[in-house]
Parts: sequence; C-alpha cells; structure tokens
Amino acid sequence: MNAKAPITAGVAALEPWVDARPAQRWTRPLTVVVIGFVVITAFQTAPVPGAHAQHLGVLLALIVIGIGTAGLLGLTRAAPGVHMALLILVVLSSATLVDLQPNGPGFFGVFPAVGAAALTLPARRSPLVAVTAVAALAAGWALEGSRPFVGVILNELGVVAFYLVAMFARRLREANDQAHRVIDELEETRAAQTQAAALGERQRLAREMHNVLAHSLSGLVLNLEGARLLAEQSGANSGVGDAIERAHRLAKTGLEEARRAIGMLRDDALPGPERLADLAAEFQSDSGVPCLLTVTGVQSDLGPDSRLTLYRVAQEALTNIRKHARPDRVDPRLDYEEGGVRLSVEDRNADGDLPAPGDGTGYGLTGMRERAELLGGTLTNGPTQDGFRVELWVPR
Repeated sequence: MNAKAPITAGVAALEPWVDARPAQRWTRPLTVVVIGFVVITAFQTAPVPGAHAQHLGVLLALIVIGIGTAGLLGLTRAAPGVHMALLILVVLSSATLVDLQPNGPGFFGVFPAVGAAALTLPARRSPLVAVTAVAALAAGWALEGSRPFVGVILNELGVVAFYLVAMFARRLREANDQAHRVIDELEETRAAQTQAAALGERQRLAREMHNVLAHSLSGLVLNLEGARLLAEQSGANSGVGDAIERAHRLAKTGLEEARRAIGMLRDDALPGPERLADLAAEFQSDSGVPCLLTVTGVQSDLGPDSRLTLYRVAQEALTNIRKHARPDRVDPRLDYEEGGVRLSVEDRNADGDLPAPGDGTGYGLTGMRERAELLGGTLTNGPTQDGFRVELWVPR
C-alpha cells in the first residue's frame, strides 16, 4: 500500500475547508467593488466633493483612497514597507471620510485595507494596520460627535473581527501549503525508495546471472577450445574442426551477450543501432553468407528502449536465419524515416530452395513483437518471393 495515500486522502478531504486560495482570488475584484462603492456613494452624500472647505477635504480623501488602492493592486511585488504605507494611507483617508461625511460610506473603505494587511503583510506588521484602523476610526467618530458610543464600539469590533477572520484564512492557507509540501516530500522519498529497491533487485539479478549463466558459458567456451585442439591433434575430419570452431564462436558470442545483459542490469550502456553492422559482420563470419547492413536517412537520437529493441530484433532475426534458413545472402536494412525508424532483415535464396519458415509465433519473435507494441511500434514477419522477411517500425 502506498505510504502517502492516507495523508493525501486526508488533505484532499480538508482542502475545501482549509484552502484560502479561492478566497484570495476574489480579494482584488472585491476590493475594486468596495472602493468603487465608497467613491460613488461619497458623491451622493453631503457634503459632496468639491473645491472649498469640507467639500475639498472629501475630494482629497477620495483621491488618496483611489491612488492608494491602485498602488496596492498594481505594485504586487513591492516591498512590504511600501504595501504597509499604502494600506495606512487608505485607512487614514477612510477615517477622514468618516469625520467629514457622518452618514457616508467612509467606514467601508477600511475593510479592504485591513483584509489585505492580514493576508499579505508579514505577521509582525499587519497588526499595526489593524490598530491604526481602529484608532483612526475612533478619532473620526469622536471628532464627528454624533454617533452613539455603543455604535462606535460595535463598528470597531466589526473591524477587529474582520481582521481576525482574514488572519485565520491566512493561517489555513499556510497550513494547506505546508501539507502539500509534506506530500511532495513524501512522494520524492517514496520515489527514491522505489528506485533504490529496483536498483537493488537488478543488482541481485545481475549477480545471479553472472554466477550461473556467465560461468556456464565460460566453461563451455573452454571445453570447446579443448575439443578443437584435440580434434587438430587427432587428425579428425576438417568438417569436425570447422563445426567445433563455429560452436566455439557462438559460445563466445553468447558469453559476450550474457555479460552485456548483466551490464544492462547494472545500468551500463545499452546496445543500439550503432552495433547492427557488427551483428551483420559476425553473422557473415559465422555462416559464410554475405550480410551487409544498409542505412538510409538522417540518423536521430532514440530512447534507450527503442535502441535496445532495434538491436534485439536484428539479433533475433539473424539467429532464426542461422537456425532455420539456407539463404544465398541476407539483407539487413535500417531506414531513418520522418516519423520513426524502420528495420528490416530479409534472407534471400535465388534457387527457391526454401525451408518451412514457420508461422512467426516462436517465443523470440513474440517477445520482440510485444516489445515493439509497448513502444507504440509494430513488428511484422512473413515469406517473400525468394525468402523470409522480418520488419520492425518504432516511432521516434
């Protein structure tokens, strides 16, 4: 069972309650709406903005509120000190409206500033904005003098409550972010543990293959070498020596492949298209059948799985030809096309003396076909007019 699943499920269940980011997305448009309401209503409340006495004070207060709010919305990356100065400016201007327009909307201009302070300023600075708002409003209502004491207290408590709710939303947002960071760390740890376990298992398999397969093939190579020398010393038929020599080369090739497979388990370099020419040369040397690789198109980088599949399919096709066919020549071909790479291995017999090729359902070709399908490619095989053809296509 995944170790992080309970934590992930718990955070997902609580996220609608603790995630403050949706509320933050509404902060900017809500601020614009509230300040717009304050400005529009101020022009409909006595004394209206104007050029003399209290009218001028109202106009200047509205201008400062507008400039301060625009600065807050536009200077999102400004230093905390700049943000704090703009917030206090908006708060003081709103308190001025409370004094100049007793029945006006100035009181509402404080709330966006207090909320923004709680959500964005450092924890040690945001209370200063809230305290300034409470003190400035109290001074404005005291100077205005017509509002009942109980009403002033209730309004002040409303400002404090709004600030505390905004601070709570900020704490929930920080807790949610912390939970996601913990989940990310757990995922990274889990991935590292899985990778380490996989590498350990591959190392174990490499050791087992080395102990069993590589040692056995090494013994076979030595025995065949001894049999070849014994055949030479006893004057055996030259055909016997040639057969032993071919078996000796095949055993050496198998030993090299076993070592290469062990290297793959240990993350050594994987064989790829660049080794197809060597495969063709080895086949020609072992069988005496002409085999020359043809390459067309512009070579391109392939993934490790695609590279290995190309090599293994060519290897399997040549092995099957060696076992089952009697060709005059073998034509391996590698074509770099626009959307992928095509490999074909075709054996030809001009005399038409063709052994039964089988139906292509052997374990080797079946495994190669499955490997190609996993890469999004195809593998086809079948008889041709004068031989048998295996063709692989893999996408880039």
